[in-house]
Amino acid sequence: MPTKPKFATIFTILRFAALAWFTWLMLRITLEYFPIRDDAAFLQIKQQYLGIQLWRTAFWIHVFTSMLALLAGFTQFFPTVLRRMPQIHRWMGRAYMINVCFITGPASLVMAFYANGGWSSRLAFILLAVSWMFTSALGWRTALQRDWTRHREWMLRSYALTLSAITLRVWKYSLVFLFEPRPMDLYRMVAWLGFVPNLLLVEWLIYRESTARLRP
Repeated sequence: MPTKPKFATIFTILRFAALAWFTWLMLRITLEYFPIRDDAAFLQIKQQYLGIQLWRTAFWIHVFTSMLALLAGFTQFFPTVLRRMPQIHRWMGRAYMINVCFITGPASLVMAFYANGGWSSRLAFILLAVSWMFTSALGWRTALQRDWTRHREWMLRSYALTLSAITLRVWKYSLVFLFEPRPMDLYRMVAWLGFVPNLLLVEWLIYRESTARLRP
């Protein structure tokens, strides 16, 4: 008689399914920009910045490279890949680091200085971009040092920030459904809600894992 799946296995399957679903949703959003045009999706509220070449370049770089960072999660945090396909984990990890630290991360930082909603949302997106690059760089550094525990911790933080692209939209639709706030008030709120709760959750997970390791 087959044994029941362990809770950890069920949780991994659900986590994989959720990540796959939200990645598909983000891919659909990205495909809205094909073919390239100046009135697609998010660009409808950024018309005043289209004449700024720096912002425009950063925007298109971010649109076309950020999906790689999201897709990397499928190869970085699932035990089966780590055990059976370590080469894929390493190469995707390198691609993730290069992308976040040198391509889509800097593009995000440029865009942050032009965010709607005034200084509050701009500060939020600047902190998000800097933290994203910083945590990814430390994840890279700890991997080179073969400090795998700290490597995992920093990569969890980095990927929590990667997922802000998804959680920001979840907060946005939830708040609109529940409270119908004014557009700019909503934008200021989700600028922070998109990544701060993610980091708090990851810090709790890291703390729980570290205390579990210390138990006799």
